Amino acid sequence: MSGTNQRIDAKRLWDSLMSMAEIGATPKGGVRRLTLTEVDKAGRQRFTEWCEALGLTVRVDAIGNMFARREGRDPARKPVLLGSHLDSQPSGGKFDGALGVLAGLEVMRTLHDLNIQTEAPIELVNWTDEEGSRFGHSLMGSGVWAGIYTQDKAYALKDVEGVTVSEALDAIGYKGPEPAKPFPADAYFELHIEQGPILEREGRQIGIVTGAQAQVWYDAVITGQDSHAGTTPPSARRDALLAAARVIERVDALMRERGEDGRGTVGFLQVAPNSRNVVPGEVRFSVEFRHPEDAVIEHLAGTFPAEAQKIVAANGCALELEELFRIPMQPFDPACVDLVRQGAARLGYSAREIVSGAGHDAVYVARSVPTAMIFTPCKDGLSHNEAESILPEEATAGCQVLFEAVVARANRAL
Repeated sequence: MSGTNQRIDAKRLWDSLMSMAEIGATPKGGVRRLTLTEVDKAGRQRFTEWCEALGLTVRVDAIGNMFARREGRDPARKPVLLGSHLDSQPSGGKFDGALGVLAGLEVMRTLHDLNIQTEAPIELVNWTDEEGSRFGHSLMGSGVWAGIYTQDKAYALKDVEGVTVSEALDAIGYKGPEPAKPFPADAYFELHIEQGPILEREGRQIGIVTGAQAQVWYDAVITGQDSHAGTTPPSARRDALLAAARVIERVDALMRERGEDGRGTVGFLQVAPNSRNVVPGEVRFSVEFRHPEDAVIEHLAGTFPAEAQKIVAANGCALELEELFRIPMQPFDPACVDLVRQGAARLGYSAREIVSGAGHDAVYVARSVPTAMIFTPCKDGLSHNEAESILPEEATAGCQVLFEAVVARANRAL
């Protein structure tokens, strides 16, 4: 393999990943670090200790986003940002989010070891609540920071126990004094596992992420009528679950009509009264569509609600369908993407361009700051699962490309 002599410490990176995975470890080998819990606080504290041991200055903003700064030679230059998130799904894996934060830490450690001072400052970021699994709003910290939605809206969000984001931030001591809004930054780089099977299938070591898919998300409530399972004949049934099943089948069909680029998912379903001998009277569920092309999502957003209403009405039920948000396809910055491409080539890694199927903090950050992402393969494309797994050498390759891209950007001629 050709390339620079400036090597990250592969063992130290892996040891850091395993150390962080101890916090919130689950019996099946995953992690449960729900945002703004005591477990999340423990992860944040370990991260802070590691950063401060390198002499980095750690600051926290009002939504709990953490920024660890390494000064550059020219204090007037805008910082280069890198990072991801430390929170997890309820039964998540060791690498989703954590890889990007801890690879960023390894970049900082390597610069420290080699006594390299970059021209521009570098800031390592841990974004709050990327997953959305506790308060129901993914990309919360980066979304508030980027101005996608207000801090007040985020503060008012509640978990299933009625705890607000504001209360949770206070409870763990991470409602910081810094305003949660964009500051001048030169670029942002985020390393992440692919969370899909493409890189592994093709035997590629690095994904050069050119952008993220367009998305539209809905909350649906179908109302029928609870009735006795034994005494209600077919003609009298207003079965909300049957109506929901037929909508869900249509979501799947709309996905498959769009080939391998299609995405349509119902991942949340609540049935009431949820009794085995009662015809269900109410069903609440989620619907989402994703696609690399804005036009496809716009078409689905324009046609699916009426289709769903028709299906539900034909089953004697009523549908409330609320569009939660619509995110356009987010292209990443060509110059930043090219630094990832150049880094992979210089190091001799096999690589391919790829569009992110998942939402990441980078999608919102990209609206304010030139952004690029790097993907590593993950076993069987599996993520949001305790069995999520990557190889040490895959983590090393991703981190080394991250190092190359960040240092090149921080030292670029202005």
